[in-house]
Amino acid sequence: MLPWTIYSSFVGVVMLMLLPREQARAARVVALFTALIGLVCALAGALQVQAGSSVAELCRLEWIPSLGIDYHLAADGISLTLVVLTGIAAVAGILFSWNIEHRAKEFFAFYLALIGGVYGVFLSFDLFLLFVFYELAIIPKYFLIAIWGSTRKEYGAMKLALYSFVGSAMVLIGLIAAYVVAGAKTMNLVELASYPFPASFQYWAFPLVFVGFAILAGLWPFHTWAPTGHVAAPTAASMLLAGVVMKLGAYGALRVAMTLFPLGLKAWQIPFGFLAVTGIVYGAMVALVQSDFKFVIGYSSVSHMGFVLLGLMTINEVGLSGAVLQMFSHGVIAGLLFGVVGRMVYDRTHTRELAALQRMNLSQAIPYAAVTFLVASVASMGLPGFSGFVAELQVLIGAWHAFPTFGILAGVGILVGVAYMLRTLQKSFFADRAPGGQQHGHSLESISVAERVGAALLMGTSLVIGLYPRLLLDLIVPSFHSPLFDGLRKGAGL
Repeated sequence: MLPWTIYSSFVGVVMLMLLPREQARAARVVALFTALIGLVCALAGALQVQAGSSVAELCRLEWIPSLGIDYHLAADGISLTLVVLTGIAAVAGILFSWNIEHRAKEFFAFYLALIGGVYGVFLSFDLFLLFVFYELAIIPKYFLIAIWGSTRKEYGAMKLALYSFVGSAMVLIGLIAAYVVAGAKTMNLVELASYPFPASFQYWAFPLVFVGFAILAGLWPFHTWAPTGHVAAPTAASMLLAGVVMKLGAYGALRVAMTLFPLGLKAWQIPFGFLAVTGIVYGAMVALVQSDFKFVIGYSSVSHMGFVLLGLMTINEVGLSGAVLQMFSHGVIAGLLFGVVGRMVYDRTHTRELAALQRMNLSQAIPYAAVTFLVASVASMGLPGFSGFVAELQVLIGAWHAFPTFGILAGVGILVGVAYMLRTLQKSFFADRAPGGQQHGHSLESISVAERVGAALLMGTSLVIGLYPRLLLDLIVPSFHSPLFDGLRKGAGL
């Protein structure tokens, strides 16, 4: 079932391109049906693959035999977690884009092509195939922002694309070097992970590949594309950008850089841990002083992705499993936040300035949006009962074992996060309306059924995982005991 998450997405692209240009409603229906098929396949695959320390083979065919490159799809608990996240984010993004009329079939075709590329990255166990899918995900996001975005959309799209391609070039150089050093016989991830690369090679190959991937994960100081890209992107693209695209970078850093080069990881653990915690605190403090609603959420994403990178640098089971759980949690919560800001608020008020929003009495004008943002805010703060609490708690515990000072600084970032979310919540929805202020209670479009369903899906997911995190942890934790991570256990002390 899992490979059909990829195939169904690209079949959906073809179906959309065959539709007449003026049939926007049909394009939405096809896109939603395709995304639902992907989600069902993801959930069915997660149920079929037994939790354990083995990697489940899905498909393996010779592709370029002369170079040892195969079309190799496989999955473990880490892959399954992120595939399910992608399915949920894809469905929610389409529901929040139900109002798209301008070139709707092209919009959803690029959207599904991006989703197909993301599925492909998470299921690829041949590094060349993984890189191909990784590149496939970059091109559609450029057009989604450049054509359907706002607020310097061409600049935001180009900046995101340039940062992504620079990171991709770094990754490609590292992968080719690893391929050659290992004998130029295979690009299979499992086989390369078991190859004893020389320490001198790992010391420079690890930072090259890790940073190449981590640029897309918002690693400070290479994060500046993220807030700009988030603000310029249309709602669905913002949700995907924060929800799953940034996870591609973190996944690549874990799956490729850390797995192949454990000695390099051990040597660079402290410097990259410092960059991660800097991103947590810096992103939170910058979000605290923003006047643009969407920039607040954009810098919030940088801060929360810092927890993912910090968890990876702990090199212990608690921190690593917390990092993967945080990828899932942040994907859901950030998608919900961007859905509220972009679709529920901006599309109705045509402003993102907090100073203007606080005069509009939005808690009464669009109460469902106010309640949704309240739930998303407390989930983002790490309130017990939501997925963010469990994920960030595990990262902090792992950081305390690895480097207590960084753990304390990350805790400070959480406190600043509470401050900027409360400030934003109060200014955007619950400010006292000044005399003479605008009253929009009778002029704003009510929240649509599609938006309500999309919001409920994301809120429910965060709540379910927060209350019963074993649903994912029983998949994630055993993955770190697989032979794929033998080198990480021996070389880096996992």
